[in-house]
Amino acid sequence: VQLQASGGGLVQAGGSLRLSCTASGNTFSPSAMGWFRQVPGKERQFVASIRWRERNTAYAESVKGRFTISRDNAKSTVYLQMNSLKPEDTAVYYCAARGGTRMIVSAMSAQNSFDYWGQGTQVTVSS
Repeated sequence: VQLQASGGGLVQAGGSLRLSCTASGNTFSPSAMGWFRQVPGKERQFVASIRWRERNTAYAESVKGRFTISRDNAKSTVYLQMNSLKPEDTAVYYCAARGGTRMIVSAMSAQNSFDYWGQGTQVTVSS
């Protein structure tokens, strides 16, 4: 399974970006996908996730109301629409996917709930 993320870039504070991540692999059907982010010297943090069949979503408190996660089942693609971006959103954003068994709701923000990781895409928000 490979995850290919795209959509990062440089944007001014208050602007928007949309990240995409497509999962590829023989007959791979995710049970959940999500986004995490990391800044140098800090641990990777949860941003948002979506359970594939149920479509319910989870968000970090810091992005609630500004970011929206969605998915396109036919394309095995997850999106992260980021609005009202702030300088503190600057990070490398990683997409992640879980195959196999269904993810329980309480585990939607846990890194170890995900089996596969993408290469990361840089998001830089200037003040």
